[in-house]
Amino acid sequence: MPIYLKDVYMIPKVAKFLSALIVLCRFCPAASLAMRKEKPYIEFFHRFLKTESYEQLINNMQSQLEKEGLKTDVFKGSLLPMPLNFIICFWNSGQRKKLLKHARQYEAIIVMGCEAAYQSVCKILKSTDCQIFPGMESEGVFEAIPKFRLPFNISLKLSNVIPVLYPDMQSKTEDSP
Repeated sequence: MPIYLKDVYMIPKVAKFLSALIVLCRFCPAASLAMRKEKPYIEFFHRFLKTESYEQLINNMQSQLEKEGLKTDVFKGSLLPMPLNFIICFWNSGQRKKLLKHARQYEAIIVMGCEAAYQSVCKILKSTDCQIFPGMESEGVFEAIPKFRLPFNISLKLSNVIPVLYPDMQSKTEDSP
């Protein structure tokens, strides 16, 4: 089920650390932002599998964190084998080990994905001292109508959002440092 997400402004919470790693899920966050901004989800020959509105959000977040003096990086993961490594919830053991190794260099981790992605990253990094923050919040499950344009551009028109509540996650977000 595709989850409709909105970004959470995490800069003040993360600014107290020396370093932050932004961990990306590539489907629901990118689709959600593309629909919100009414921009293409995929412009295959222009950006390959990157979504412009999502990339802008990540670049802005990284830039703001760097202005606060943090060492930052973005863990994009591998695109292959697709779709397994495209979505955090489907990461194979190799991808999980790669994140664990990379994340050990950072104090704060921002997960750009749904609550399931956040929980997955928490499980992967449970043996570290990293503080993990959700960078997005679910509004519900979305229904969308895909629109195709040549040369292989795909846009999504939001049709409906069915609200879903995650009481455990909402209380963790409110209680986070």
